[in-house]
Amino acid sequence: MNVIVNDNATMDRLIREEKKYILEIVKKISAAGANVLLIQKSILRDACSDLALHFLAKKKILVIKDVEREDVPFLCNALNAKPIAHIDQFTEDKFGHAEFIKEVQLGNDLRVTKITGISSKKHCTILIRGSSKLILDEAERSMHDALCVVRSLIKRPSILPGGGAIEIELATKLHESMRQEEITGVQKLVISGFAEALETIPYTLAENAGFNPLEIVSKLKA
Repeated sequence: MNVIVNDNATMDRLIREEKKYILEIVKKISAAGANVLLIQKSILRDACSDLALHFLAKKKILVIKDVEREDVPFLCNALNAKPIAHIDQFTEDKFGHAEFIKEVQLGNDLRVTKITGISSKKHCTILIRGSSKLILDEAERSMHDALCVVRSLIKRPSILPGGGAIEIELATKLHESMRQEEITGVQKLVISGFAEALETIPYTLAENAGFNPLEIVSKLKA
């Protein structure tokens, strides 16, 4: 929608109406009891104008702008809050709670908002920094893998080593089982073939890593 202004009086009236409208929004926010606003980029645009920030500052309400959309669910979960899409939905039952919020300087050009004293003890933020996007992406993938391991370990408290150790253990047990008297003939050939197939996995891993596969597999068997 385009508004065409032809004279100063109309311009003054528009400014007064804008100020009145924004002031009403700020009053509703203040009346609801909120003292910190976490604003998503595309939500509550009127609360992000310079005039709105001025009024909010007078009401001693801290404004954290440009919260990424994908961060909203994590913040709501950690703070036990609910996202609010319209000013009419500003009610205290949707608010989250934290003891302390401050802006922290990291390095020369990075400022982050630190939220502490939340009711939930199961949340934290891991800040990954790097000199290039490639390093950041690799660090993020590594962190994701590590967190997946921890999550799996919590869900099912057992852990198995890698690098072909499990395959060698199974192959060793299969070779031992062949010594039993009840296993004869074709059964022994089948078990032996399956055991050798399992040994191929650590053999290939060692070969791909540039080691002597025969030496590595022998050590694993021992």
